[in-house]
Amino acid sequence: MTSLVPEEIRVSDKGQTLHLRFADGGSLALGAEYLRVFSPSAEVQGHAAHERKTVGGKRGCAITEIVTVGNYAIRPTFSDGHDTGIFSWGHLLELGRNHDEKWQAYLNELAAKGLSRDRPGEA
Repeated sequence: MTSLVPEEIRVSDKGQTLHLRFADGGSLALGAEYLRVFSPSAEVQGHAAHERKTVGGKRGCAITEIVTVGNYAIRPTFSDGHDTGIFSWGHLLELGRNHDEKWQAYLNELAAKGLSRDRPGEA
């Protein structure tokens, strides 16, 4: 993509999908649950790799608000109240490019820790 800054940011499907459209015609569609469990916040990621939490129970999570942060990021608010993750354009692109591997790794972590997409919990 020629520019990391999207021309359009919108939410659809009752808050279930974030859409980004770029000037060069590229686009991303990312699910709210995926964004919530991969939030770049310290609450989820910790301050070091070994502190990262696997968050379960977010299947029905929706995006209720989007606030732009300067020219470099957005800060979504999720239906569970989480609003501390600042998603830079680069981070969103990385989540889009690596969606399948990241999502499968998340599902594997849930299973290994006895967590579920439907039941709240974290490990």
